[in-house]
Amino acid sequence: MLAANARAQGIPEKLDLYILMGQSNMAGRGPITPDIAAEHSERVYMFTKDTKWVIARHPLHFDKPAIAGVGPGLSFGIAMAAADSSAKIGLIPCAVGGTPIEHWKPGAYDSISKTHPYDDAVARIKAAMKYGTIKGVIWHQGESDSQPEKASVYLSQLSVLIKRIRELVGNPGLPFVVGQLGRYRPVYANINTELEKLPELVPFTAVVSSEGLVHKGDSTHFDGPSAQEMGRRMAAGMIQLQADRRSVPGQARQALPAKKNSNNL
Repeated sequence: MLAANARAQGIPEKLDLYILMGQSNMAGRGPITPDIAAEHSERVYMFTKDTKWVIARHPLHFDKPAIAGVGPGLSFGIAMAAADSSAKIGLIPCAVGGTPIEHWKPGAYDSISKTHPYDDAVARIKAAMKYGTIKGVIWHQGESDSQPEKASVYLSQLSVLIKRIRELVGNPGLPFVVGQLGRYRPVYANINTELEKLPELVPFTAVVSSEGLVHKGDSTHFDGPSAQEMGRRMAAGMIQLQADRRSVPGQARQALPAKKNSNNL
């Protein structure tokens, strides 16, 4: 019945699914200009707030509709589709602006957005998995954790989150790509320094560079073109991780070389 309903709606039955998680720079706050608004691919879908599949367009996220804008998700999806002409990509937007990483654990409540970021993401992931296979996660978060006392424990919290998501989808080597925070605010270096250690600590993870990316004038959020470039860099990291997984079958716990999966992507 599910497959028949999907066909009736014009939705491919077997999507390559990618989870989009984090805070506002993943959700997207870049201005949606007319040229950016027109961008799409007939092979890239988004899972809406009401759990429907539609052709993906900006904004992908719905955490704060009044300010939702351009994030890295769509350019990531388009790049993944371009890399495999047979693939149909399904994006699962789960990011919530303003959320610290401590709100990305079971039962945690974010009073500002009035959401349970982790629990809500789990529900959406489970619903989306009926239509395909989870192929990876992209994560951009940390602005809310960039003060030294929070940054010092960030990596351990992120490692636990990665483990939980991998257990949820039943894939201990699920590729997990993280984007650096923007380099335009010095305090963000506290998180970026921690992120550099991730590939040595957790297998099949990659950290992609934010070098050269700029903010939209608020010293916090990427502008539209920078958000799009972050998405393309995340796609490059994801493609490399997927290739590395195929080259070492059965070795999901083998850490990848940090240099290969660090900010040179």
